[in-house]
Amino acid sequence: MLKGLIGRKLGMTHIFDEQGRMVPVTVVELGPCYVVQVRTPDKDGYYAAQIGYMPTKTHRVNKPMMGIFKRAGLEKPLRYLKEFAVLEGEAASGQEVRAEHVFKEGEIVKVTGISKGKGFAGVVRRYKFAGGPMTHGSMVHRRPLSSGATGPQRVFKGKPMPGRMGGEQVTTRNLTIVKILADKNYVLIKGSVPGGRGSIVYVQKQ
Repeated sequence: MLKGLIGRKLGMTHIFDEQGRMVPVTVVELGPCYVVQVRTPDKDGYYAAQIGYMPTKTHRVNKPMMGIFKRAGLEKPLRYLKEFAVLEGEAASGQEVRAEHVFKEGEIVKVTGISKGKGFAGVVRRYKFAGGPMTHGSMVHRRPLSSGATGPQRVFKGKPMPGRMGGEQVTTRNLTIVKILADKNYVLIKGSVPGGRGSIVYVQKQ
């Protein structure tokens, strides 16, 4: 079966387990997703299933993509698409896939999303620089200081410097599915997952 699904982060709350302990969870609306295309070795060189999530308006989709959706038997085009590896015969075009079809309670998963944007940040916040002394006459507190040696006469790519922080793809691993609410397509994942409320996330088996 599929190794993952596309969903939407709804927010965080907490529940209580059988021992009465409070467990912080993130509520993710996972699916329903639909198989849009099936990749095969004959045509594409590998096995995979392209799934879609969240219906969108027809005028937002170009004609080639509309043809793909129609061939899959889908009435409305889907806004978000992603491929997941499958074995031969595990997925069929137009098939509906829900959270309970792929995951089970207690399973360990990884969640990928776009982290919250935090704006322009210095090196102390962005890269955890220690900073300089706060007292004893120091004039340098939170500055990055040297950006390189005299020799190369340039700054190397990747040098930690102030700049835009957040808004990047982040994957959080070793998260546990606490509960699956099949009637609402909700999955409760222990702890936090990347992104803000309403952002798109990809939940995958580890």
